[in-house]
Amino acid sequence: GKHWTVNEVRALIRIWSDRNIQQQLEGTVRNKRIFEQVAARLQKFGIDRDWKQCRTKYKNLKHEYKSVKSAQDSGSTSKSMKFFYELDAILGHSTMEHASKSDN
Repeated sequence: GKHWTVNEVRALIRIWSDRNIQQQLEGTVRNKRIFEQVAARLQKFGIDRDWKQCRTKYKNLKHEYKSVKSAQDSGSTSKSMKFFYELDAILGHSTMEHASKSDN
């Protein structure tokens, strides 16, 4: 598909950072309907992406984030990515939450 611009990715991340969307994404594997919502919201920003493109981008960002994060955890600073801090704000705390929940 066509390349995502920085603004498109930002918009995607902004939608993804919605608690409601996050909770839906955390709770399901069959997430076509969620990404249809995401695509519809992007449309409101004038961004024309279908749900499949949104899901693929989401998966790629998540994967990239995780690999950068684990590289950092093992002490490597060479790996980085463009939207790391935005994603860390979304994904960083959710892994922490899960960890603290399982403790008690």
